[in-house]
Amino acid sequence: MSTLVFLEHHGNELSKAGLGVLAKAATLGDSNVSTSIIGSGVRSLAAEAGKFGAAKVYVAEDAQLEAPLSQPRVDVLAQLVREKDIDTILFANSVLAADVAAGLAARLDAGVNWDLTDLVEQDGKLVGKRPALQDSVYVDVGWTTEPRIALFRSGSFDPSATGGSAEVEDAPVQLEDFSTAARMVDQAHEESEGPSIEDAQVIVAGGRGLGGPENFTLVEELAKALGGAVGATRAVVDAGWYPYSTQVGQTGKTVAPKLYIACGISGAIQHKVGMQSSGVIIAINKDPNAPIFEFSDLGVVGDVHSVVPKLTELVKQRKSS
Repeated sequence: MSTLVFLEHHGNELSKAGLGVLAKAATLGDSNVSTSIIGSGVRSLAAEAGKFGAAKVYVAEDAQLEAPLSQPRVDVLAQLVREKDIDTILFANSVLAADVAAGLAARLDAGVNWDLTDLVEQDGKLVGKRPALQDSVYVDVGWTTEPRIALFRSGSFDPSATGGSAEVEDAPVQLEDFSTAARMVDQAHEESEGPSIEDAQVIVAGGRGLGGPENFTLVEELAKALGGAVGATRAVVDAGWYPYSTQVGQTGKTVAPKLYIACGISGAIQHKVGMQSSGVIIAINKDPNAPIFEFSDLGVVGDVHSVVPKLTELVKQRKSS
């Protein structure tokens, strides 16, 4: 088995979700797990990949790869897979990774399994674990041909460093004419404080129970006190109360923080899908029959407008003492 992990990067940091997939790949018995880092000025990130289990890092550096466009990355990966006889390519889910994985599958006529939460070796074959029926059951999925492509749900694996080192090799950059036809005119970066919801260890999320967008200051202040990030439900985002980038759920982002505090969230199955892997789930809702209490570790039946400010005050007092 020859495994390649696609590592996405933002600025000068490798994606934690990608490093988690890399760490998982290193436990599957393949001592030659490799990874790809594609972009412009990214060579300095190669050493970091070695710490998480990569035996070899293929670095593709070119000015044409600076913009996070999918087709140029498909070109680089397709050539690597063919030249190095790679049979397994793993991705941590993101907008870019999903686009690259789909394009690579089409280019290589390869099978792709998506939304996986685990990957194991059984009887010499790789078997993926995938949630189905709104995450109520898990099914085994496989591949009938090679190369095989897998796309993992964000937060499925923790990035555990082993302290190793990797051999660095330049990857050829030969782009197809159609891959250079698209240009990124501008890239907007939302200004925010604190960690993103994908990387945060603590998330305080708000739902329609807050009553209005002006009341999101309640969850913002609690998140700030805890050093966490702010999340939101789809209903809140659709209503324009909070940015789409904070949406947690089936049509938003899947998160797995150590602590998830749900404020005024009823707990619809679509939201549960996005946060049920959290370490500890605390729900605050005035409705004692809210579905979210069925899968919470701790439930507080009360008005979020009263409970959350008191909780924030207690956190601040504890931190100052």
